[in-house]
Amino acid sequence: MEMTGEFLFTRRFEMKDWVLCNLPSTLSFGFLALFQRNLGAFLAMLLWVILSEIMKHKDGKPGPQGTRVFPMAILFVVLCGFSFYLGGIFCSEKNRIEPSDVKDVTKAVRSSKESLVAPLQIKTVSFAECSSDYQDYTPCTDPRRWKKYGVHRLTFMERHCPPIFERKECLVPPPDGYKLPIRWPNSRDECWYRNVPYDWINKQKSNQNWLRKEGEKFLFPGGGTMFPRGVSAYVDLMQDLIPEMKDGLFELPLILALTVYRVASWGGDLLDRGILTVSLAPRDNHEAQVQFALERGIPAILGIISTQRLPFPSNSFDMAHCSRCLIPWTEFGGIYLLEIHRILRPGGFWVLSGPPVNYENRWRGWNTTIEEQKSDYDKLQELLTSLCFKLYNKKDDIAVWKKLSDDSCYNKLNEPDVYPPKCDDSLEPDSGWYTPLRSCVVVPDPKLKKSALKSIPRWPERLHVAPDRVSDVHGGSASAFKHDDSKWRVRLKHYKKLLPAIGTDKIRNVMDMNTVYGGFAAGMIDYPLWVMNVVSSYAANTLPVVYDRGLIGTYHDWCEAFSTYPRTYDLLHLDGLFTAESHRCEMKYVLLEMDRILRPNGYAIVRESSYFVDAVATIAKGMRWGCRKEDTEYGIGKEKNSIT
Repeated sequence: MEMTGEFLFTRRFEMKDWVLCNLPSTLSFGFLALFQRNLGAFLAMLLWVILSEIMKHKDGKPGPQGTRVFPMAILFVVLCGFSFYLGGIFCSEKNRIEPSDVKDVTKAVRSSKESLVAPLQIKTVSFAECSSDYQDYTPCTDPRRWKKYGVHRLTFMERHCPPIFERKECLVPPPDGYKLPIRWPNSRDECWYRNVPYDWINKQKSNQNWLRKEGEKFLFPGGGTMFPRGVSAYVDLMQDLIPEMKDGLFELPLILALTVYRVASWGGDLLDRGILTVSLAPRDNHEAQVQFALERGIPAILGIISTQRLPFPSNSFDMAHCSRCLIPWTEFGGIYLLEIHRILRPGGFWVLSGPPVNYENRWRGWNTTIEEQKSDYDKLQELLTSLCFKLYNKKDDIAVWKKLSDDSCYNKLNEPDVYPPKCDDSLEPDSGWYTPLRSCVVVPDPKLKKSALKSIPRWPERLHVAPDRVSDVHGGSASAFKHDDSKWRVRLKHYKKLLPAIGTDKIRNVMDMNTVYGGFAAGMIDYPLWVMNVVSSYAANTLPVVYDRGLIGTYHDWCEAFSTYPRTYDLLHLDGLFTAESHRCEMKYVLLEMDRILRPNGYAIVRESSYFVDAVATIAKGMRWGCRKEDTEYGIGKEKNSIT
């Protein structure tokens, strides 16, 4: 039935456009026919006006007023007739209302009723392959289009999606020599060179031991500028500075790496310690940091802190980490650190290594002076203090600040002439989709004290406990959360029967394209995989609940391309996406995007009404997918599962 709704929307749009385009011609034809058929009546009316004016004066001489009315009446009639005549001349034949047009409209209205009981007939369209230079195509962060945008604060590297008339209706090809990715956990330490054929890091940074090419593979030894003794030694020092990383407080937590440290070895090491990271880096012409991370099976998305907020809700991450990412933290009024403050939980940690930390011993290698680096560090410390951060620990190249959770610091922001000020209520703190950065502090809501790092339940208990923020969701409640949680446990058992590859090493990178509370991801927590939960920017804001459960996710609008490279996910799951978004997003473009980000031999589970499932299967054939239609766990019903 929902598929019928999409069909009706399309047809309604066409009918509306047709009526608007033809309305002037229709009116002209109507009045012209009326004028021609009633010419006698118009002449009689004109004669009556003339005689009435004459009879007003017994002497038969019209008065001064009559002399004005008579020509005006004649002029009015002549102008009306002339306008009708012109309307008939200038209306082209293609705009005339023909009997066949009326039949088409009647047929469309009739078919809308019939389609409620009959499935839609969608023609199969074959999609050609894109040219080979599109093998790493990222539509909304495409370097080919960067020159169209400004360089201020690197805004050209933000999301800039092409208009619909520039969209590619072709299948993104893999590079020559592409092989199925190495399976987890081996992929953490090696990947096929031909899958990510970038020699730049290997040639230019070979002395830093980021990666090493051996034969047909890239190996990842775990080195780097800030990891002279290896990434494990670096993380060991972090854990010494932040004991909470070892005592279970960080559960399977949420650490945002503001840049994928070249090849994501830092995130890979933390996975061994039960800590999940979300790595973030911009699209690059030569390094492909996010692509390396995802090829290795480590969570990452394309992004940059520039002029817009990150696509995450407020008070969500336990830690944010930046290792020599060279972001100008104290410039532009400290607006980048204000964004870090927004996404960190109260009590969360901000970790920085690299300039200007440890400037006393490192300044010579930074091509600067010790006075300049001391000034930069002092500015950074002053700014962090004004943002209610406290220096928590510091040793060697690593400094750790903690976001305060009490109100004493935030109350001072109410004083006049204090910078940065508190944010007003005009902008939702959780808004993170094309939302401009603001020079103000997002103060944690006192009602959400249980979301603070010290108060949130430990892992894995928090995975199945209804967070306080569920009450902020429209229609959300603790009972609704529990129902959703139990529902997905049943569904996942059924999915496992339909797709036995779930839980095996064939599936590592997973995306739930239209999640609510993250129940799909929670149900697969014991499998060797991770799930990127996507909440529509047009749906109810449930992403804070996802993060409070200890899961990861992002905001997104599926009318646009996702912020990732091609061939980066093994399994895509969507539950009701087309039902919810078909009035805005054309199914063809969503499926082409799914094809772009799915790996060869990857899977997609589409849970929709039969109409949408049939439509997906029809379009998918043109993309060379193999599909089969299955019943849901409830057996007979309107919903169906499509395993692709």
